[in-house]
Amino acid sequence: MLLIPAIDLKDGKCVRLRQGKMEDETIFSDDPVEVAARWVDAGARRLHLVDLNGAFAGKPVNGDVVHRIAERFPDLPIQIGGGIRDEETVQSYLDAGVQYVIIGTRAVNEPHFIGDLCVEFPGHVIVGLDAKNGKVAIDGWSKLSHHDVIDMAQRFENDGVEAIVYTDIGRDGMMTGVNIESTVALARAINIPVIASGGITNLEDVRKLCGVASEGIMGAITGRAIYEGTLDFVEGQKLSDRLGDQ
Repeated sequence: MLLIPAIDLKDGKCVRLRQGKMEDETIFSDDPVEVAARWVDAGARRLHLVDLNGAFAGKPVNGDVVHRIAERFPDLPIQIGGGIRDEETVQSYLDAGVQYVIIGTRAVNEPHFIGDLCVEFPGHVIVGLDAKNGKVAIDGWSKLSHHDVIDMAQRFENDGVEAIVYTDIGRDGMMTGVNIESTVALARAINIPVIASGGITNLEDVRKLCGVASEGIMGAITGRAIYEGTLDFVEGQKLSDRLGDQ
Protein backbone atom coordinates (compact mmCIF):
# COMPACT_ATOMS: atom_id res chain seq x y z
CA MET A 1 0.00 0.00 0.00
CA LEU A 2 1.30 3.41 -0.96
CA LEU A 3 1.45 6.32 1.45
CA ILE A 4 0.73 9.39 -0.66
CA PRO A 5 1.71 12.81 0.72
CA ALA A 6 -0.89 15.51 0.13
CA ILE A 7 0.15 18.99 -0.96
CA ASP A 8 -2.87 21.27 -0.67
CA LEU A 9 -2.40 24.52 -2.56
CA LYS A 10 -3.99 27.81 -1.57
CA ASP A 11 -2.79 31.19 -2.81
CA GLY A 12 0.44 29.56 -3.99
CA LYS A 13 1.23 28.12 -0.56
CA CYS A 14 1.11 24.63 0.95
CA VAL A 15 -1.68 24.57 3.53
CA ARG A 16 -4.05 22.20 5.31
CA LEU A 17 -7.69 22.86 6.03
CA ARG A 18 -9.86 21.40 8.74
CA GLN A 19 -12.90 19.70 7.22
CA GLY A 20 -12.50 21.64 3.98
CA LYS A 21 -13.12 25.07 5.53
CA MET A 22 -11.12 27.69 3.65
CA GLU A 23 -11.08 29.99 6.67
CA ASP A 24 -9.64 27.26 8.94
CA GLU A 25 -6.21 26.81 7.42
CA THR A 26 -2.69 26.10 8.60
CA ILE A 27 0.12 27.30 6.32
CA PHE A 28 2.98 24.83 6.24
CA SER A 29 5.18 26.35 3.55
CA ASP A 30 5.41 29.22 1.08
CA ASP A 31 7.23 26.95 -1.39
CA PRO A 32 5.17 23.89 -2.45
CA VAL A 33 7.86 22.75 -4.90
CA GLU A 34 10.31 22.35 -2.04
CA VAL A 35 7.63 20.57 -0.01
CA ALA A 36 7.26 18.12 -2.90
CA ALA A 37 11.04 17.64 -2.95
CA ARG A 38 10.96 16.88 0.78
CA TRP A 39 8.50 14.03 0.29
CA VAL A 40 10.24 12.70 -2.80
CA ASP A 41 13.53 12.64 -0.89
CA ALA A 42 11.72 10.78 1.90
CA GLY A 43 10.73 8.05 -0.57
CA ALA A 44 7.26 9.07 -1.77
CA ARG A 45 6.25 7.11 -4.87
CA ARG A 46 3.26 9.30 -5.71
CA LEU A 47 2.08 12.81 -4.80
CA HIS A 48 -1.47 14.05 -4.27
CA LEU A 49 -1.96 17.71 -5.17
CA VAL A 50 -5.13 19.72 -4.55
CA ASP A 51 -5.87 23.17 -5.93
CA LEU A 52 -8.07 24.39 -3.07
CA ASN A 53 -8.76 27.76 -4.68
CA GLY A 54 -9.62 25.91 -7.87
CA ALA A 55 -12.11 23.66 -6.10
CA PHE A 56 -14.10 26.72 -5.06
CA ALA A 57 -13.52 28.75 -8.23
CA GLY A 58 -14.39 25.87 -10.57
CA LYS A 59 -11.21 26.40 -12.58
CA PRO A 60 -7.45 26.05 -11.93
CA VAL A 61 -5.98 28.81 -9.76
CA ASN A 62 -2.69 27.24 -8.66
CA GLY A 63 -1.97 25.53 -11.99
CA ASP A 64 1.44 27.15 -12.33
CA VAL A 65 2.59 25.55 -9.07
CA VAL A 66 1.30 22.16 -10.23
CA HIS A 67 3.20 22.55 -13.51
CA ARG A 68 6.42 23.42 -11.67
CA ILE A 69 6.15 20.36 -9.42
CA ALA A 70 5.48 18.10 -12.42
CA GLU A 71 8.44 19.56 -14.30
CA ARG A 72 10.73 19.09 -11.28
CA PHE A 73 9.78 15.39 -10.92
CA PRO A 74 9.05 14.09 -14.44
CA ASP A 75 9.22 10.42 -13.47
CA LEU A 76 6.98 10.65 -10.40
CA PRO A 77 3.27 9.81 -10.69
CA ILE A 78 1.32 12.89 -9.64
CA GLN A 79 -2.44 13.14 -9.18
CA ILE A 80 -4.18 16.51 -9.10
CA GLY A 81 -7.68 17.53 -8.08
CA GLY A 82 -9.51 20.79 -7.57
CA GLY A 83 -11.25 22.86 -10.21
CA ILE A 84 -10.96 20.39 -13.07
CA ARG A 85 -14.22 20.86 -14.94
CA ASP A 86 -13.34 20.56 -18.66
CA GLU A 87 -11.21 18.63 -21.17
CA GLU A 88 -8.86 21.56 -21.78
CA THR A 89 -7.77 21.60 -18.14
CA VAL A 90 -7.18 17.84 -18.20
CA GLN A 91 -5.10 18.15 -21.37
CA SER A 92 -3.06 20.98 -19.88
CA TYR A 93 -2.19 18.99 -16.76
CA LEU A 94 -1.31 15.84 -18.71
CA ASP A 95 0.85 17.88 -21.07
CA ALA A 96 2.69 19.25 -18.02
CA GLY A 97 3.53 15.71 -16.91
CA VAL A 98 0.78 15.04 -14.37
CA GLN A 99 -0.25 11.37 -14.52
CA TYR A 100 -3.77 11.45 -13.09
CA VAL A 101 -6.57 14.01 -12.83
CA ILE A 102 -9.11 13.71 -10.05
CA ILE A 103 -12.64 14.81 -10.86
CA GLY A 104 -14.97 15.54 -7.97
CA THR A 105 -17.88 17.96 -8.18
CA ARG A 106 -18.49 17.69 -11.93
CA ALA A 107 -18.38 13.89 -11.71
CA VAL A 108 -21.31 13.99 -9.32
CA ASN A 109 -23.25 16.76 -11.03
CA GLU A 110 -22.69 15.47 -14.58
CA PRO A 111 -21.71 11.79 -14.46
CA HIS A 112 -21.65 11.45 -18.26
CA PHE A 113 -18.64 13.80 -18.25
CA ILE A 114 -16.58 11.00 -16.70
CA GLY A 115 -17.48 8.56 -19.45
CA ASP A 116 -16.41 11.11 -22.04
CA LEU A 117 -13.12 11.79 -20.23
CA CYS A 118 -12.31 8.09 -19.92
CA VAL A 119 -12.73 7.71 -23.68
CA GLU A 120 -10.57 10.76 -24.41
CA PHE A 121 -7.93 10.22 -21.71
CA PRO A 122 -7.90 6.47 -20.92
CA GLY A 123 -5.81 5.51 -17.92
CA HIS A 124 -5.61 9.03 -16.51
CA VAL A 125 -8.97 9.65 -14.82
CA ILE A 126 -9.65 9.19 -11.10
CA VAL A 127 -12.88 10.19 -9.38
CA GLY A 128 -12.80 11.74 -5.94
CA LEU A 129 -15.81 10.93 -3.79
CA ASP A 130 -16.01 12.93 -0.59
CA ALA A 131 -18.66 11.59 1.72
CA LYS A 132 -20.39 12.09 5.02
CA ASN A 133 -22.70 9.40 6.38
CA GLY A 134 -22.60 7.59 3.05
CA LYS A 135 -23.69 10.58 0.95
CA VAL A 136 -21.46 12.44 -1.50
CA ALA A 137 -20.46 16.06 -0.81
CA ILE A 138 -19.77 18.55 -3.59
CA ASP A 139 -18.58 22.13 -4.19
CA GLY A 140 -15.63 22.02 -1.84
CA TRP A 141 -17.65 20.03 0.72
CA SER A 142 -20.06 22.91 1.12
CA LYS A 143 -23.09 20.84 0.03
CA LEU A 144 -24.27 17.30 0.65
CA SER A 145 -25.88 15.61 -2.36
CA HIS A 146 -28.48 12.84 -2.29
CA HIS A 147 -26.13 10.46 -4.09
CA ASP A 148 -24.96 7.24 -2.42
CA VAL A 149 -21.19 6.76 -2.47
CA ILE A 150 -21.22 3.10 -3.51
CA ASP A 151 -23.77 3.64 -6.28
CA MET A 152 -21.69 6.45 -7.74
CA ALA A 153 -18.43 4.49 -7.47
CA GLN A 154 -19.95 1.53 -9.31
CA ARG A 155 -21.13 3.79 -12.11
CA PHE A 156 -17.69 5.35 -12.52
CA GLU A 157 -16.04 1.93 -12.47
CA ASN A 158 -18.22 0.99 -15.44
CA ASP A 159 -17.13 4.21 -17.17
CA GLY A 160 -13.49 3.11 -16.92
CA VAL A 161 -11.91 5.27 -14.20
CA GLU A 162 -8.58 4.14 -12.78
CA ALA A 163 -9.41 4.47 -9.09
CA ILE A 164 -11.64 6.14 -6.51
CA VAL A 165 -10.21 8.54 -3.96
CA TYR A 166 -12.51 8.19 -0.98
CA THR A 167 -12.51 10.87 1.70
CA ASP A 168 -14.52 10.77 4.90
CA ILE A 169 -15.01 14.51 5.29
CA GLY A 170 -16.12 14.12 8.86
CA ARG A 171 -12.57 13.08 9.69
CA ASP A 172 -10.36 14.95 7.23
CA GLY A 173 -7.87 17.20 8.94
CA MET A 174 -9.26 16.29 12.36
CA MET A 175 -6.60 13.69 13.28
CA THR A 176 -9.25 11.27 14.53
CA GLY A 177 -8.24 8.11 12.69
CA VAL A 178 -9.43 6.45 9.50
CA ASN A 179 -12.99 5.32 8.86
CA ILE A 180 -11.91 1.75 8.11
CA GLU A 181 -15.43 0.33 7.97
CA SER A 182 -16.76 2.63 5.25
CA THR A 183 -13.53 2.48 3.25
CA VAL A 184 -13.60 -1.33 3.21
CA ALA A 185 -17.30 -1.37 2.33
CA LEU A 186 -16.58 0.76 -0.72
CA ALA A 187 -13.55 -1.29 -1.75
CA ARG A 188 -15.55 -4.51 -1.55
CA ALA A 189 -18.31 -3.04 -3.73
CA ILE A 190 -16.04 -2.25 -6.69
CA ASN A 191 -13.16 -3.90 -8.54
CA ILE A 192 -11.01 -0.83 -9.16
CA PRO A 193 -8.60 0.38 -6.47
CA VAL A 194 -9.65 2.67 -3.64
CA ILE A 195 -7.31 5.34 -2.31
CA ALA A 196 -8.22 6.17 1.28
CA SER A 197 -8.14 9.75 2.50
CA GLY A 198 -9.07 11.57 5.66
CA GLY A 199 -8.16 11.05 9.30
CA ILE A 200 -4.81 9.24 9.05
CA THR A 201 -2.97 10.24 12.20
CA ASN A 202 -0.21 7.81 13.13
CA LEU A 203 1.48 4.47 12.45
CA GLU A 204 -1.40 2.59 14.03
CA ASP A 205 -3.76 4.01 11.38
CA VAL A 206 -1.33 2.88 8.69
CA ARG A 207 -1.20 -0.56 10.28
CA LYS A 208 -5.01 -0.81 10.34
CA LEU A 209 -5.29 0.18 6.69
CA CYS A 210 -2.60 -2.31 5.70
CA GLY A 211 -4.64 -4.97 7.44
CA VAL A 212 -7.48 -4.42 4.98
CA ALA A 213 -5.44 -3.38 1.92
CA SER A 214 -6.10 -6.75 0.30
CA GLU A 215 -9.77 -5.73 0.00
CA GLY A 216 -8.69 -3.34 -2.77
CA ILE A 217 -7.15 -0.35 -0.98
CA MET A 218 -4.05 0.56 -2.98
CA GLY A 219 -3.00 3.67 -1.13
CA ALA A 220 -3.68 6.21 1.58
CA ILE A 221 -3.36 9.98 1.30
CA THR A 222 -1.89 11.68 4.33
CA GLY A 223 -1.61 15.40 5.00
CA ARG A 224 -1.79 17.10 8.37
CA ALA A 225 -0.29 14.11 10.20
CA ILE A 226 3.00 14.18 8.26
CA TYR A 227 3.23 17.97 8.49
CA GLU A 228 2.56 18.11 12.22
CA GLY A 229 4.71 15.07 12.93
CA THR A 230 2.23 12.62 14.43
CA LEU A 231 3.10 10.32 11.52
CA ASP A 232 6.68 9.83 10.33
CA PHE A 233 6.29 9.42 6.58
CA VAL A 234 9.43 7.32 6.12
CA GLU A 235 8.45 4.93 8.91
CA GLY A 236 4.88 4.79 7.64
CA GLN A 237 5.93 3.76 4.13
CA LYS A 238 8.40 1.22 5.53
CA LEU A 239 5.60 -0.29 7.61
CA SER A 240 3.30 -0.42 4.58
CA ASP A 241 5.97 -2.13 2.49
CA ARG A 242 6.75 -4.63 5.22
CA LEU A 243 3.14 -5.56 5.92
CA GLY A 244 2.42 -5.69 2.21
CA ASP A 245 5.12 -8.31 1.73
CA GLN A 246 3.65 -10.67 4.32
